[in-house]
Amino acid sequence: MSLLKSAEAKILACLQNNVWSRFVTLPNQNRIWTLKVTNKSARKHKDQAAQTPLVMVHGFGGGVGLWIRNLDALSCSRTVYAFDLLGFGRSSRPSFPSDASLAEEQFITSIEQWRQSLGLERMILLGHSLGGYLATSYTIQYPERVSHLILVDAWGFPERPQPQLQGSGGQGSEVKRVSPPRWVKALASVFSFFNPLAVIRAAGPWGPGLVNRFRPDFKRKFEDLFDDDTMTQYIYHCNAQDPSGEVGFKAMSESLGWAKRPMVQRVLLLPPSMPVSMLYGALSWVDSSTGNTVTQIRGKSPTSVTLIEDASHHVYADQPEEFNRVVESICNNVD
Repeated sequence: MSLLKSAEAKILACLQNNVWSRFVTLPNQNRIWTLKVTNKSARKHKDQAAQTPLVMVHGFGGGVGLWIRNLDALSCSRTVYAFDLLGFGRSSRPSFPSDASLAEEQFITSIEQWRQSLGLERMILLGHSLGGYLATSYTIQYPERVSHLILVDAWGFPERPQPQLQGSGGQGSEVKRVSPPRWVKALASVFSFFNPLAVIRAAGPWGPGLVNRFRPDFKRKFEDLFDDDTMTQYIYHCNAQDPSGEVGFKAMSESLGWAKRPMVQRVLLLPPSMPVSMLYGALSWVDSSTGNTVTQIRGKSPTSVTLIEDASHHVYADQPEEFNRVVESICNNVD
């Protein structure tokens, strides 16, 4: 954890605006590591206080450090909060239940208790990947606390497609879904018993090298800020700790990353007046057509889908200028 703290400190040293960082203690004594970023200009400080704050929720295996390209730009006109989800980064790592709905509820309760502890009345809530799934679930439960929901390449929305059984529909034009080879199924079955990032912990001192090998893109995304392995070291130390949020995520997910409780089945529970903005990387593995599905489901409710060109799943790091511009525009429409 001390190495994670050191890697994060090196990342946050890049910020130009004022950064307030501390642990927010919840009623059950779990702690949520939190950043509050404000504009350095004293003249604008009162103006910022009147603006609805932006709260940013990272994705699976991430932490506050991954927002390094966005925090300065987005905190120019309003206060920005970022926190490590319960069970991730520097936040507490309690045990999570194996039931999908109970695990999800534990995440949501921690976010609400965090909000209460900080005294935030309303917020613009932005979530990336797993953070987008949890931000949606939070907004369904506490809609009065959210002014606008921004989903960035959100995980867990579509329903898992069912394999087409040969001859089941009687349609000659139907294409039979190709079944994976037996060895792939066997391997997937074995790995289903382990937490998603167990291999990183099992690698011990070779873990950082493993992250570099399998995710060299993380180093490239931030290479103009760091000419060393700072970001991959940060990712490694975020996930070399005892698995906790990872266990919660595994409880909520099916094999190959589908959610057991797909959010597309619940978007109708959002208030009809709740504005939802969905951002996708044009090169992402997340299917952006889900955004169109959500738009259709919500009917006349305010829903927008934006595709960011030349961006993969980590939209905010691949095309930070465009991402910041789009998010700032959304926030400015709130107040």
